[in-house]
Amino acid sequence: MLKNGEAPICMRITVNCRTVDISIKRSVAVEYWNQTRECCTSTGKVGKELNRYIDTMKAKVLQIHRELEIDGVRITADAIRDKLYGRDESQKTLIEVYAEHNKRCRALIGKDFSASTVEKFDTSLNTLKTFIKHSTKKDDILLKEISRVFIQDFEFYLKAERNMQHNSALKHLKNLKKIVRIALANEWMKKDPFMGIQFKHDKVDVEFLSQEELDRIMNKEFAIKRLEVVRDIFCFCSLTGLAFIDVKQLSPSHLVADSNGTLWIRKPRQKTGNMCNIPVIHAAKVILDKYNDHPECIKNNVLLPVLSNQKMNSYLKETTAV
Repeated sequence: MLKNGEAPICMRITVNCRTVDISIKRSVAVEYWNQTRECCTSTGKVGKELNRYIDTMKAKVLQIHRELEIDGVRITADAIRDKLYGRDESQKTLIEVYAEHNKRCRALIGKDFSASTVEKFDTSLNTLKTFIKHSTKKDDILLKEISRVFIQDFEFYLKAERNMQHNSALKHLKNLKKIVRIALANEWMKKDPFMGIQFKHDKVDVEFLSQEELDRIMNKEFAIKRLEVVRDIFCFCSLTGLAFIDVKQLSPSHLVADSNGTLWIRKPRQKTGNMCNIPVIHAAKVILDKYNDHPECIKNNVLLPVLSNQKMNSYLKETTAV
């Protein structure tokens, strides 16, 4: 708060006829200010300290101007001001930009993004954080430090250290490429480290379960309740052809009966938005009836107590070992 008779001190920077005023967060009594000499005329301790501070600020501006020249950056009054205030865009970091991207996506859940998609972005971000810590011993790196070698090392880390298959590793690399595209579009980076790198998925031949194999799974008994739940949800996906996320979203409102009393699942697919109409065959109805009074189903108003995708995959592997 300014005292009576005091005025704030501003520094004016002019580059190529473009002028910006910068507050140095100091004030001075009007009668002690010499506009021509740009200094405080008071000979007391406070006046001397103020003049030293003004000289320091001038020196900082000259130093920033020199640094911009050395870096080959276009020098503008705004660039000098931003760097003086600590808003230097060239110092933006990878994790900072990635986290901001995920934050924006999270705010658009239900509009432009699904919760599962944002969850995948968060998983990729955490994986990248672990890699940076593993390879650089730092928590973050500058955007300008991202190079082709960095990307190649990240791919090697995903496959060798995290034991990911090629297609799984590519998902993380593509998410990283999206962040790089954002940085390039905002001119926070000068070069595209992905230039010349092409992503090619390995062709995967999916083997379908036979009726005999599905029956064997459905009839298998488990001493551990959570494995039995996971088995039932997996079988329900197989019997209806619904994706994991669609089964997780199933609520009583998605069940409709036709004029013949046949029960159908009617809901829009999460990925495409297309409406699906799937008859609930006897085996699938048995599974639904089994969890009709399950506490989690009642609490969340869903038909099945579906766990997270990560736990489902982990427990499914466990069921094959039991």
